[in-house]
Amino acid sequence: MQIIPRNYRPEIDGLRFVAVISVILYHAQITIFEFQPFKGGFIGVDIFFVISGYLITSIILKELLEKGSFSFNNFYKRRIRRILPVLIFVMLVSIPFSWIYIYPIDLVGYSKSILYSLGFGSNYYFHYSGLEYGSPESLLKPFLHTWSLSVEEQYYILFPFFLLVIFKYFRKHIIFILVIGFLISLFAS
Repeated sequence: MQIIPRNYRPEIDGLRFVAVISVILYHAQITIFEFQPFKGGFIGVDIFFVISGYLITSIILKELLEKGSFSFNNFYKRRIRRILPVLIFVMLVSIPFSWIYIYPIDLVGYSKSILYSLGFGSNYYFHYSGLEYGSPESLLKPFLHTWSLSVEEQYYILFPFFLLVIFKYFRKHIIFILVIGFLISLFAS
């Protein structure tokens, strides 16, 4: 008998599945009748961002409503325990392969990408280095994929403060403010 947590949301797992398949199809460059449905798009990453935003907002609001306060310490500890062990493991496993297969001159960029990934700023690093996702040069950047992780972690760093201020000072208008924020981000993208 499998025990399912009370707050388990199967539809979120379904969306995760759609996101993973979308990312795989994008990278596989699947063509259907000379049409690439995922060409140039990051719909899978967008779905992950929406799921993450929904879950984080729910966690923060639930804690604020139930306890009347929010523990940044516990929140960030949970994020660190979830993200850093896997990220560090991937980095450690990739180092010997990079040492063997990447030209010495490119090891500097590789090292920078690791440091920026650990600091959750690789999206800025890769953007300002002029690298285009999907370009031939990007194949030589093993941590290029961490750009989306950096965006997500930056959201985790900034959004709790934003939501806490809204909750504390504009609680009656929280839904309106979140909808306006959503619309602004949608139009800005």
